[in-house]
Amino acid sequence: MPPRLNVWSACRALSIRTRPVTNATPRPRAAAALARGLADLSTTSHNSSNTNFPPMPQTTESQPAESSSPENQMALSQLTMAAYGVNPFDPAIEGHKFGLPELPLPSPMHMKHRYDPVVLQITKLLMRDGKLSKAQRDMAMILNYLRTSPPPKLNPSRPLLPGAPPPSHLPFDPVMYLTVAIESVAPLIRIRGYTGIAGGGHKLDVPAPLAARQRRRIAMQWILDVVAKKNSKGSGRGMFPSRVAEEIIAVVEGRSPVWDKRQMVHKVGTAARANLNHHKLIGKL
Repeated sequence: MPPRLNVWSACRALSIRTRPVTNATPRPRAAAALARGLADLSTTSHNSSNTNFPPMPQTTESQPAESSSPENQMALSQLTMAAYGVNPFDPAIEGHKFGLPELPLPSPMHMKHRYDPVVLQITKLLMRDGKLSKAQRDMAMILNYLRTSPPPKLNPSRPLLPGAPPPSHLPFDPVMYLTVAIESVAPLIRIRGYTGIAGGGHKLDVPAPLAARQRRRIAMQWILDVVAKKNSKGSGRGMFPSRVAEEIIAVVEGRSPVWDKRQMVHKVGTAARANLNHHKLIGKL
C-alpha cells in the first residue's frame, strides 16, 4: 500500500544533519575558475559599470586538523628527541619536562652540603656561643677582604701547597685563596705521648698522621691564636674578620708565625720517628 501524500509524510522523509562551523575556503581550482570567469565578464561588459561583484576570497591553505592532534604532537617531539640522540622512551625522561635527577644526589645539591667543605669547617671554627649567623657574616667579610686585596708576594723559603694557582689568580677566587693558605700551613702529623713507656715515668713521643679535617682544624686554631694576641685596631663587627683575613694573607706571603709552629712540629716528629719501632708499642699503633 503506497504511503499517503501529505505534509507529515514529507516532513518525515527529511533528514536534518548538523555540521561543524568551519571557515570554508574554496579550493584552488574552483577559485582559479571563478577568477577567470570574473575576468572574462569584466572584459566583455564594459558598459555595466554599476554592477558590483563580490570580493575574491583569499585562498590560504590551512593545516589539516590531524597534524595538530596530541598524538601527532607527541610523535613529533619523540622524533625531535631521537634526532638529538636522546632516547624518547627512557623512563627517566618520559613524562618529565627536565627528566629525573641522578641518584645519589651530588653534594652541592644537598641543602646541608651546599657550601665548600673548607668554608663550612672554618665557619664552624669561627662560631662562638652557637651564633652561626654571626660566624657566616664574618666568613663573608673574610672572603670579601681576600677578594679585594692585591695579589700576595710569595716567599720562596716558605712555598705554598704543590699545584696551587699563581698568586695573581688568588684574589679572583677567595675560596681557593683561603683553601691554599690553610692547606699550606697545616701540619701533616701530630706528636702523641705515651706515658710510662720511656721508663722512669717519662712519656714517649710518637708521630701520628692526621686526616684532612684534623689538619685544617689545627691550622685554623693556630691562626686564631695569633689573631687573638694582636692588638685591635678599632671597634665594630668588621674588625675581627679583617684581622683574620690579614693573617691569612700573611700566611700566604710567609710572614706569619704559624709557619714556625708547623716547622717545630715536623722537626719533633722527624726526631721521634725512631720511636715507632719501640717494643712496647707493638700492637698499639
